[in-house]
Amino acid sequence: MKTIDPQSFVPLYHQLKELLKEKIESGEWSAGYKIPSENELRQEFQISRNTVKKAIEDLVQDGLLNRIQGKGTFVSKPKLEQSLTAFYSFSKVLQDKGMNPKDRIISIKERMPTASVAKQLNLQEKQKVIELRRLRCANDEPMILETSFIPKSIVTSLSEDDLKKQSLYDIMEMKFGVVVMKAKEIFEPVLIRDYESYYLEVKEGSPALLLDRIAYNSEGIPVEFCRSIVRGDRCRFYTELI
Repeated sequence: MKTIDPQSFVPLYHQLKELLKEKIESGEWSAGYKIPSENELRQEFQISRNTVKKAIEDLVQDGLLNRIQGKGTFVSKPKLEQSLTAFYSFSKVLQDKGMNPKDRIISIKERMPTASVAKQLNLQEKQKVIELRRLRCANDEPMILETSFIPKSIVTSLSEDDLKKQSLYDIMEMKFGVVVMKAKEIFEPVLIRDYESYYLEVKEGSPALLLDRIAYNSEGIPVEFCRSIVRGDRCRFYTELI
């Protein structure tokens, strides 16, 4: 069994963090497992309470542990992984992982776009958009707070009933003849704000990814600008370099 080396140049909290992380990643501590208390870890490794607290706080921040007030600290569910090497569908990703995708529609409305949205969609002055705001869930657990802006000249109407039956891109293709052929995505690390924390059911200030996507049709015309707040504790993206 690995132990902490007080003579090492590596900080004690980081040594403990790596030991606990290895237990999680090896499967010794599975999702939902209640880890030993701070006092138990302090006694086991003969280190200070502050050292233990710092190691656990880092693992909570990394999304590997989850604190539940009055109950203890538990191993988090594994993150959903998605490759960036090809065009993907969030619903399809969940289905492939044996999970049930579910969207909660927050609002659908026609509006004038902000200057930044109009720029992303190459819209002329006074061209309206349909704004679709929804919560993307996996097995009823909120994962992504997503807002899509679609030029009204391309999609004249959109209803909640439509979205219950088909995906947004299927509606665009089947009902309006708009086929999404490619997309550009930009990622940026952010902290979740108060109203976002309400929908995503995590604490304000939790780590997240801001994902901006511009979708294009076969002629290279932008047909959707989508801004998503993705939970950092439950999702991650990767790419393969060849």
